[in-house]
Amino acid sequence: MKVFESRWLYFTAKGHPNVRATHKSTLELTRDPHLTPRGDCILGVEAEVSAGSLPQWIKMALRREDSLLVVVLCSGGVCDSLTARGDPQLTLTSSNSMVIRRSSYIDARTIGIGASKAARDVDRRIVESLRGGGTLHVYMTVISRPPSV
Repeated sequence: MKVFESRWLYFTAKGHPNVRATHKSTLELTRDPHLTPRGDCILGVEAEVSAGSLPQWIKMALRREDSLLVVVLCSGGVCDSLTARGDPQLTLTSSNSMVIRRSSYIDARTIGIGASKAARDVDRRIVESLRGGGTLHVYMTVISRPPSV
């Protein structure tokens, strides 16, 4: 057994009546205060953090080839989690939003690719809480992936 100390980033985003979270390949958090019904990948608005404002230690870790992003999302007393891979090509420069993708597409908003979940896969109780104006509590860390077995 090994014991590791880890660093976690915690921040919040707000829910909105237009949170649908039905997108099949992405999950997004935005600093924008408003959300139209077309934003079906957006889980939270008025996020305290964007891809560009992530702490340097997370940015450095996400740009490692063997990095694994771990995200825990909580609202309304319910939590859900997902993972995604980092990539050396991540620019992490968007000052407005952050996106986690199932695909390998990378742009300034992308913080993780090859995700285990997209917006539509998030526990629907969390989505309902956010639609009702709940607060989204976001916890994230980056770890090195274990070697393949």
